[in-house]
Amino acid sequence: MQKRWWLTGIVLGFVLAILVYFIRFRPSTTGAKPVPSSLSNAGYVDPKLCAACHSKVWETYRRTGMARSLYRPTVSNTVGDNKKTVSYYHQASASYFTVFERDGHFYQRRYQIGLDGKPTNDLEQEIDFVIGSGNHVRAFLHRTPRNTVVELPLAWYAEKGGYWGMNPGYDRPDHPGFSRNVNYACMFCHNAIPEIPSSVEPGAEPVFAGTVPEGIDCQRCHGPGSQHVRIAGTPAAKLEDIRNAIVNPARLSAERQMEVCMQCHLETTSYRLPNSLVRIDRGPFSYRPGEPLSDFMLQFDQAPAGGSPDRSEQDRFEIVSAAYRLRQSECFLKSKGALRCTTCHNPHDIPRGEAAAQHYTQACLQCHQAALQQLSAAGKHPSGSDCIGCHMPKRRTDDVVHAVMTDHYIQRRKPARDLLATKVERRETDENAYRGKVVLYYPEALPKSPENELDLAVAQVSQKSNLSEGIDELAGAIEKYHPDRMEYYLYLADAWKDSGQLEKALPLYEEAVRRKPASLIVLQRLGTSLRSAGQLARAAEILKRAVEVAPADASSWHQLGLVYIGQGQRTDAIEAFQKATTLDPSLSEAFNSLGGVWLESGEPQRAEAAFRQAIRIQPDYAEAHSNLGNALDSAGRFEEARFHFEAAIRLKPSYAAARFNYAIGLARARRYEEAQQQIEAALRTQPGFAEAHDLLGNLLAAKGKAQAALDQYREAIRLRPEFGRAQLDLGEALADSGDVAQAVLYLRKAAESQQPDVRAEATQILQQLGKSR
Repeated sequence: MQKRWWLTGIVLGFVLAILVYFIRFRPSTTGAKPVPSSLSNAGYVDPKLCAACHSKVWETYRRTGMARSLYRPTVSNTVGDNKKTVSYYHQASASYFTVFERDGHFYQRRYQIGLDGKPTNDLEQEIDFVIGSGNHVRAFLHRTPRNTVVELPLAWYAEKGGYWGMNPGYDRPDHPGFSRNVNYACMFCHNAIPEIPSSVEPGAEPVFAGTVPEGIDCQRCHGPGSQHVRIAGTPAAKLEDIRNAIVNPARLSAERQMEVCMQCHLETTSYRLPNSLVRIDRGPFSYRPGEPLSDFMLQFDQAPAGGSPDRSEQDRFEIVSAAYRLRQSECFLKSKGALRCTTCHNPHDIPRGEAAAQHYTQACLQCHQAALQQLSAAGKHPSGSDCIGCHMPKRRTDDVVHAVMTDHYIQRRKPARDLLATKVERRETDENAYRGKVVLYYPEALPKSPENELDLAVAQVSQKSNLSEGIDELAGAIEKYHPDRMEYYLYLADAWKDSGQLEKALPLYEEAVRRKPASLIVLQRLGTSLRSAGQLARAAEILKRAVEVAPADASSWHQLGLVYIGQGQRTDAIEAFQKATTLDPSLSEAFNSLGGVWLESGEPQRAEAAFRQAIRIQPDYAEAHSNLGNALDSAGRFEEARFHFEAAIRLKPSYAAARFNYAIGLARARRYEEAQQQIEAALRTQPGFAEAHDLLGNLLAAKGKAQAALDQYREAIRLRPEFGRAQLDLGEALADSGDVAQAVLYLRKAAESQQPDVRAEATQILQQLGKSR
């Protein structure tokens, strides 16, 4: 009997498409302009007021890297003084990037070459900000209509006279594209204090609805300046009162002085850990110079292997590790606080060139003058005046492989290896990410308190480093202290979910909702978790509350649409997905979901348009490529479908569903050998894939390998005893082999299938065999 490739392709292909796009989820954003925090109420003033009294410092500081950390685009800092369009080809993602000026505005564009040899997936975004002084790198940012800020893929690097390359994390086929949000932690260290919502929850999408300043200003190190300015403008004000109204870091203790610098320069690692944790009750920009840094945030590191630092970890050198590396140095350790960042650096004025070498050498000689003279006299030290070149050499960083910076680890001898040798970017995945205990790095110890015990436990689970121990620690601390804040329950719920125990996460999400009923992020987490647990009615109830709390939140509408799909409410799902795409035209997942509904509804043209838009937004979206392949194949356009199936597999070689769908298309095109290769590859990745075993049985049957086909059908039924399609195929095959008695057993089971087409065909075959249901 002829095999039904088209039935399997349309029905199962769509089911798998739904399954794969369910897993993609974005953090939420309201999309509306929230009420921003008032910087003036927090005591901040326009930093230009500082120039009136501090003109000399103002002029020198504005040329430093900190002052130039974020700014508006111009010809010179984007396309260059020649004003030519910048062009760059990224081989890994087969994408072309350009940077260009149009009508006084600057843009970054990406496109690819399609099957017809013409540009496709063309997307451009305006450059609203440049981040990075240009001493090492410049990246480019776009501010969306929803007041989020995203990093654009292409960056400029200062090394070798300047060249273009991909941002860290982008040098791979499936990079973030135009969707990587600039988070509050990034803005914290690259800018002055922006206006943000007055309440920020963990996991919420960062929103910059008000003023976004340009560059780190005086108040990041000196604290809010309103009182200082007010007193300074008061007639007959006393000099001491004026000085006391502002923080002068030089008057602070050595520890507090270092912390002013370490608020940004003490990153233990840029990879998952977490490297730091802002205290639960603190806002992301609430640190004030002079307060203990640990009141605002805690820094963490990996646990030393075997009780002592691993050599590879001890040599870890990353782009924001200046203070971290300095603190490992014997000079720092033996100085007992005397050696600080400001020993070498005047934050108001950075020397350059030969003047810089002399300046830093003089800083070293404050302690090492006598020793240098003795060693030089004995011929044990080379002549020269550049201490830094040997003892703090420039190195290529491990995390930003196109950047070369000074290593602040002061060492006796310069390493013999080539410190500037090119590096391949390390791609962090769930498989190679650090998994182990997260230890407190700064401060070195904390007093016993409920808050400290809870926060230390949160650090173990917040990025999944130490779930096995951290869940017990956080659960124990919550049971012991019963904290009021919902964040602790949210973190523990996420940890249980991350560990694969959703049933333990759900009660904690419910508790978090009870403690903060109007929390968008908590409602979203509970709603999506209920959907994953199959509790669709409750999931719909919770997600409806989420869209009531934030009607303009696209992610909530998308998640609600997925619940409607599970409930069979196709019309409601379409409305929800369309609402999501209207609110956030960059939400590729919502377009993919919408395409899936159109495909199931028998509207392949609409489905195709939605899938193509998802891919235009995110060209590395393997699920959307596979789904578009299904739509094209069902319309009889196999060669186009093949292009997208192969794109999905190239992007995700272990993507069994894409290989399965591709195999269906190949089988319908009678390319049985190729189809078998794809389905066997799918089964190597996912041996328990019942549908793939059934399809392999069909392929083997088409080649006349009856017994091998029977084995595959039986394996599919073993994996899924109620699999009607496999029951039907096994019954047919047994009937063809002459074993009618056994065939009838399976055909009768197929005739009870929930799938109408399977039920009808099984009934028809039974009638042909002279058997009733």
